Amino acid sequence: MAGRFEGKVAFVTGGSRGIGKGIVELFAAEGAKVAFIDLDEQALAQTTAELREKGVEVYSKVASVTDAEQVETAVKEIVDTLGSVDILVNNAGVIRDNMLFKMTENDWDTVMNVHLKGSFLATKAVQKYMVDQKYGRIINISSTSALGNRGQANYSTAKAGLQGFTKTLAIELGKFGITANSIAPGFIETDMTKETARRIGISFDDLINASVAAIPVARSGKPEDIANAVAFFADEKSGFVNGQVIYVAGGPKN
Repeated sequence: MAGRFEGKVAFVTGGSRGIGKGIVELFAAEGAKVAFIDLDEQALAQTTAELREKGVEVYSKVASVTDAEQVETAVKEIVDTLGSVDILVNNAGVIRDNMLFKMTENDWDTVMNVHLKGSFLATKAVQKYMVDQKYGRIINISSTSALGNRGQANYSTAKAGLQGFTKTLAIELGKFGITANSIAPGFIETDMTKETARRIGISFDDLINASVAAIPVARSGKPEDIANAVAFFADEKSGFVNGQVIYVAGGPKN
C-alpha cells in the first residue's frame, strides 16, 4: 500500500534533530521525498545518511533560515533535484530564555529572526512554486508558550506571531489550493527542553517529571506526537482544514 505522501516533496526547516527530525522521518516513512536545511552540520549529515540507508530520496543542506539568498537557493535546488515542493514545515527554532529585565536585545533579535523572519523567508520562497502548481501545505510550528511563559518574552511573542502569520497565509493563499495551519506543541522531550533544564538548574528527568505532573494524559510528548499532527495538516485529504492552530500538549491549553 502506497504511503500518504507518495509523490510529494516535503521541506522541513531545522530537520536534523528533535521535532524536525521526527517530522522528516514520518514523511519519509509515508513515501515522500524529503528536504531539510539546518545549521548543525554534524546532525544534518547523520540524519541524511540514516535516511539514504533506508532508500529515501533526500535533499539536505547547511543553510540559515534567516538568510533570504540561502533559503531561495535551497528551495530552487529542492525543486530542481526532487521535482517540486508540496509541503513546507517551518520548524527551525532557537531559545534565548531569560527574565525580561535580564533579556538582551540580541536575545530578542535572534529569536525573532529565526522563528518569524525564517518562516517568512521560507514561505515566500516556496509559495511561488505552490501557486504555480495550485497545491501546497504550509505548517508552522508554534508552541503553548504563545499563551505566555515565564522567562520567554521573546519566544512567546515569536510563537504567538506565527499563529497570526498562519491565519493570514490561509486567507491569502487558500484560493490557490494552498492551506496554512499551525501546531503548538506542549512539553516535548528534545535537546531544546534539555537546554531549558540546564537554564533553570535542574536535571532533565526532574523537568520531565514536573511537566508530566501538569499534563492530563500523564506523559511527556515525543517528536512523533508532533509529526502525527503535521501529517494530518499535510494530507491531501485535509484541504478544507485551513488557518487552524492545534495544541498538541496532552491536554487543553487555550
